[in-house]
Amino acid sequence: MTDAQRRPGRSLGLTHYIFAAVLLVRLYALVRLTGSPFLLPSRGDMHFYDDWAQRILQGQLTDHLAFYGLPLYAYLLAFFYKIFGYSPFVPAFFQACLEAGTATLLYKIGNRVFERGAPEPAASSGVLTGTPQQGQIIGLAAAAGWALFLPAQAYSVILMPTAWLVFILWFVVWQIVKTRHAPSLVACLLLGLMIGVTAMGIATILFAVPLVLAAIVVRRPRTAALGSDVMPKVASVALLFAGIIAGTAPCWLHNYVVARDRVFLSAHSGINFWIGNNPVANGYPRIPPGLRAGQAAMLQDSIDVAEAAAGRSLKRSEVSNHWREKADAYVRENPGAWLRLVGTKLRNFWNAFQYDDLSIITSLREEGVLLPGFSFGLAAAFGLPGMAVALARIRRSRWIAAAILLHMASLLSVFVTERYRLAAVPGLLLFAAFALWKLWELCAKQRYIAAGGMMAASVASAWFVSMPQRDPGLWALEAYNSGWQALAAGNLPLAQRKLELAYAYVPENAETNLALGNLWMERQDRSRARSFYTATLNLDPTHKAALNNLAVLHLEAGDWAAAERLIRAALEREPQNAKTHYLLAKAAAGGGNLALASAAINKARELSPAEPEFAAFAQELERRRAAEPL
Repeated sequence: MTDAQRRPGRSLGLTHYIFAAVLLVRLYALVRLTGSPFLLPSRGDMHFYDDWAQRILQGQLTDHLAFYGLPLYAYLLAFFYKIFGYSPFVPAFFQACLEAGTATLLYKIGNRVFERGAPEPAASSGVLTGTPQQGQIIGLAAAAGWALFLPAQAYSVILMPTAWLVFILWFVVWQIVKTRHAPSLVACLLLGLMIGVTAMGIATILFAVPLVLAAIVVRRPRTAALGSDVMPKVASVALLFAGIIAGTAPCWLHNYVVARDRVFLSAHSGINFWIGNNPVANGYPRIPPGLRAGQAAMLQDSIDVAEAAAGRSLKRSEVSNHWREKADAYVRENPGAWLRLVGTKLRNFWNAFQYDDLSIITSLREEGVLLPGFSFGLAAAFGLPGMAVALARIRRSRWIAAAILLHMASLLSVFVTERYRLAAVPGLLLFAAFALWKLWELCAKQRYIAAGGMMAASVASAWFVSMPQRDPGLWALEAYNSGWQALAAGNLPLAQRKLELAYAYVPENAETNLALGNLWMERQDRSRARSFYTATLNLDPTHKAALNNLAVLHLEAGDWAAAERLIRAALEREPQNAKTHYLLAKAAAGGGNLALASAAINKARELSPAEPEFAAFAQELERRRAAEPL
């Protein structure tokens, strides 16, 4: 048996070892996570999905409104919780398996695209490039890089759908590069179905559709007769879109039939578009004034503000249109500023600065959950020159580059975060491995001028990706989020250190002042808490949390009138908040207005009938009213 005949068998066995090795790395992080305070989500997007899943388990399958957040991951979590019991460990285990699958796909893609004897000749000489080991080494290096890539380690073990998107995107790429032919009819239907289902969890996967369409159009169908491949291509395109429509059917059927609202996937696209395109946008998810940070709070605020502007209740599609029209108006009236903003987003995408809006990567690294590794900057510094060389010499590598660029394009209409750009990293790792291999090969062959050119390109790339971000608010984000997480976990010394660092960066930030107010409340220092809540309201007079928290301090001090004034201001912003109506009842009762107190507690119980605290206070009010003289 020849080497060429033996190689496929060895390659197949090697994929098993790659899968097992990367799975062990991810399971190490998962086991370490179980001993940290971050296993159970307490805030942010993780809590948003977890809370939604638990509502589904309680029988709240729908609120009869269009989805305001992509639903797939929440329903998937609910399924896992129903089958295995409530534990974030189980979904994280499946995500670890997907991560191992992504590493395996990287090896297979690298081995196929960069192998010796690949069907595409070198552009200049017509000679096939590579050596017998080139593809395997590049694939192995990319898989190892993925195993140690810090953001991938972090997002594989927390309650976020990122790992699912990354695996599906690169599975699509593998289906394209593994053959010279266009995808078969069955493959087109299945790829469309897979993309459609995934889009119900992360809509950016729809940007993989042009990749499949290009493979259908530019490649010849395997079974087409000579010169008559038009009809198979038309059928392939039709089946691809049929699969997408079928895959997304649970979303649009729910929205159109149950909610009676014309929304394809989720109506929150409008607020995302506004966050990414407004006068204060910076290319990252900087929350505009009037909206709170945090997924659940921001979505609720976006509904409340839109309804307040309209003066009536709105369908979710109408809420989305409200924000989209504001963003469209900004783009239309400020074309120059918007083009600069798009350029900023491009720069942010390639920049080494780690904008982790959850700050989970640093937190898990500090807790010892993650193995030592590297971040985006290193992958991009070598990946960009590797991509340039590969595009010129290996035609099939263009599919990898197209996947990276299409994913980048999917973010330019909104904003860039570390978890959003993570899906492009596998392709960059393949190109980075290719660049390092070529550099080693050039040095081994003593082609020092060419090796110097490759090094110069890498240095230029490193300079480009490492251009500093000068906005102090960006540097404050990680300290702020880490401080919030430490505060939620009860680690008050760490919370104080982190939040005071964030305050030193941006003392005029309302959320940082609010967090410090909450910290001093926990430390029983009411005077400092009051000062930070007051500072929050000076920065944002409509901040609901600060209004409520400062009202609580006035309630404790017996200043009923001041408390009632603050609570009424909070209710103007969020009239359906049961806790705020309860606080109004407390303030009114303290001031002797038992009629107002009864009306407020009744409203609180109407909004949240299962809250025992509300029922107890209602009974107390009944006793007080019964004891009043006639």
